[in-house]
Amino acid sequence: MSNTAEQVVSLPDESVTAKTSIWLMSILGALMAFTSLSTDIYLPAMPGMARELHGNVELTVTGFLIGFMIAQLIWGPISDHVGRRIPLFIGMVLFVIGSIGCASSHSMTGIVFWRVFQALGACTGPMLARAMIRDLFSRTEGARMLSTLVIIMAIAPIAGPLLGGQIIRFSDWHSIFWLLAIIGSLMFISLAWLSETLAPEKRTKASFQSVFTNYTRLLKNVAFMKYTLCVTLYYVAAYAFITGSPAVYISYFGVEAQYYGWLFAVNILGVVAISFVNRTLVRRFSLQRLLRVSSLISALAMLAMGIAVRMDVGGLYLMLGLIFIFFSMNGVIAASATAAALDEVPEIAGSASALIGSLQYGSGIISSLLLAFFGNQTPWTMTWIMLLFTCGSALVVRIKTIEK
Repeated sequence: MSNTAEQVVSLPDESVTAKTSIWLMSILGALMAFTSLSTDIYLPAMPGMARELHGNVELTVTGFLIGFMIAQLIWGPISDHVGRRIPLFIGMVLFVIGSIGCASSHSMTGIVFWRVFQALGACTGPMLARAMIRDLFSRTEGARMLSTLVIIMAIAPIAGPLLGGQIIRFSDWHSIFWLLAIIGSLMFISLAWLSETLAPEKRTKASFQSVFTNYTRLLKNVAFMKYTLCVTLYYVAAYAFITGSPAVYISYFGVEAQYYGWLFAVNILGVVAISFVNRTLVRRFSLQRLLRVSSLISALAMLAMGIAVRMDVGGLYLMLGLIFIFFSMNGVIAASATAAALDEVPEIAGSASALIGSLQYGSGIISSLLLAFFGNQTPWTMTWIMLLFTCGSALVVRIKTIEK
């Protein structure tokens, strides 16, 4: 594939060759994985970091998500204006600098600062991967491709905690961030083989400042916001687990840090399996119906977990089973909600993808702050956050709008 910025790839749904498709989806899958990798790889080290640095380690997740949320709102309009490749290259450089800053830090304040900086670059990966899928594919095929990306990107949340757990056995948490800097550098090199997907004639011609008015337009679009809020509220619950599970599993239930990754990885296997099934489901059922069913299943699983935790029954094993059900539904919710939302506003897919990503991943700020202020080293805080916001996701998707 050409490595020039002006070379624009055009891949209709039926004309993507197997070789091109595999290469393209591999790179986009890696870009989608950046957020998960940046957070999940150091999860096993969080209890140790909290003891060493004497602070709320949950704030390192908060800092990353604040940077991630704000930066996407800037990169989205830029990508609609200049194309997808240039922001990706700049983003990888920022990610590497931020990772080096984290690795060199010796205070909680320093890590939180560099985590914000790291996120300024990391956010370009998943945001622009989604926009590039919308550039290339139609509504239904886009949902199938996003499901494929979820399968590919699942390597990160499976491998991340496992790798992080092994690293801290032989080294310390600083080494984890040095590894992220190396991965970011390799990703920068791989972008040279990724062609531009947004043709010059489809780029926003308005002034850069006026492009930000697109966000007002998106926020007023009820159908777009319904799908966006569905995945956003779901991810508040997901981040409650991601941020809170190290303390629950390691500190409360006594799971050793090097084994935490295996318990985390089980959930991702569920996501991969359902994502694979969703590739077929999107051709048989409407995205609206898929979202209603999957969000309801997640809500029922969290209701059962809430009852079990309050009654102190089932212990770790019941919790593992119910969280597996909850996480598996991500294979439907993330892909279907994103595809449906972007299809409402195809002419500003970059800005729309930025807003989706900003709200989706920025939602973790809510759960990480709630855990930092209300957490008490028991499963209850994590559980009620997951229950509350999963129910919200199931309710918002039932708002009546005119479907396409």
